[in-house]
Amino acid sequence: MTATDRQLIFEAGGARLTVDPAQGGRMTSFVVGAEERLVTEGYGPIRWGSYPMAPWAGRIRDGRFQFQGRTVHLPLNLPPHAIHGTVFERPWDVVDESSIAIDLGPSWPFAGRVTQRFALAEDHLRVELELEADEPMPAIVGWHPWFRRPVSLAVEPGRMLERGSNGLPTGALVAPTPPPWDDCFIELPSAPRLTWPDGLSLEITSSADHWVVYDESPDGVCVEPQTGPPDGLTAAPTVGPGAPLEAWMTWAWEAGAD
Repeated sequence: MTATDRQLIFEAGGARLTVDPAQGGRMTSFVVGAEERLVTEGYGPIRWGSYPMAPWAGRIRDGRFQFQGRTVHLPLNLPPHAIHGTVFERPWDVVDESSIAIDLGPSWPFAGRVTQRFALAEDHLRVELELEADEPMPAIVGWHPWFRRPVSLAVEPGRMLERGSNGLPTGALVAPTPPPWDDCFIELPSAPRLTWPDGLSLEITSSADHWVVYDESPDGVCVEPQTGPPDGLTAAPTVGPGAPLEAWMTWAWEAGAD
């Protein structure tokens, strides 16, 4: 790993990962086989790179949720909803050569912090998220990668969270519909796999059990592992002191046949 004033750069074999703490702790570039695999620019902070989501993932309806008998109001950063947490738009601090961290910020009414760790090898990348709470809070964490559009995306959804007209889950579980998708899935029997024109394929595995897949944009494809569904804070597990919420994600790749 090497560092500049703003970026962490990891290299292993033919892979090169760039992480920019100042850009919401996101992975800004991921080169494998001499080709860029991430969308490296886009509108605002939402539509490029691969960024962490915490202490929630996806949209929160009207920026409101219930916790321990109180109604919590969040800033509407994608009106009329709040989206993707409080850490993807703010600068992170470098902890050591492989870790960055950030507090949950003034717009989140519970004190805590998130640490993100990176480990790059010749054939895989592992990223970890740990949310530590100073007081009880609901929490969901995950990642939102924007991959450059592949030749194919292989996903075998088990069940799908039904999506209402407002784009948010209705609470019902249904059989998956055919793509294109902007949907959340559970019970995947196998790992999602992307394949690019040069034959390189990348498999995504995670300890998270919810997967949002977005393939409706010509700009890229998103395969988002997260520990809970969109609009999920009211029913999310409570995280407290000494009991952090942890998740990991692995990208493993292999070259195509010559």
